[in-house]
Amino acid sequence: MAESLYLSLWFPSFREGEMMLRTLSVLRQFPFSALREGITYLSVHPVSWAEPTVLERRFDPGISPEEAVELAREFAHDDFAFVLEAFWDLWVPNDDELGESWLQRPTAVRFLIHGVEFDEGIYTDDGHIEVDFGLDSSFVYETQRFSSAVENHLRTNIAKLVAFSAAVEKNCGASGRVLWSESEENLAQKLIAKLQQTQ
Repeated sequence: MAESLYLSLWFPSFREGEMMLRTLSVLRQFPFSALREGITYLSVHPVSWAEPTVLERRFDPGISPEEAVELAREFAHDDFAFVLEAFWDLWVPNDDELGESWLQRPTAVRFLIHGVEFDEGIYTDDGHIEVDFGLDSSFVYETQRFSSAVENHLRTNIAKLVAFSAAVEKNCGASGRVLWSESEENLAQKLIAKLQQTQ
């Protein structure tokens, strides 16, 4: 069964003056969609997720990470959070019964930026920056057998996920990162098993 897939990132410090710079460094590693470029949504949340937003904007076409961060900068407080939405191109199953027909299309990714005092310190569990990749079915497609074409699509998607995670680790100064899904099952083991299954 498909589950949501996340990358949680922690930094040595994440105070008001650093939040947007660290967010920008992560966004610069992201492989934006060729068809839906840039940041397409921004929202600003004070105090907790239960509170109404103080800003919500959609962008069509998308704006650059630099522009999005500049818009958010005035709200960079320790008790605020931000949601940025962007797209990357993944291979996804087409809606056929056999699951053998896949298409490459823009797929939404959300970046959740948590101030250290937001929602009673939710960052300790979820990360200063949490990347929500949506459902994991494009990486750990749940079927017993599939064609070599589907195998290649899975490998391409997994390689993109790994490359983004590695680029963030190398270039953004994160002190910790965890790639995880909602179940108790170890995601790294699931990905390794899927890669071994496709060999």
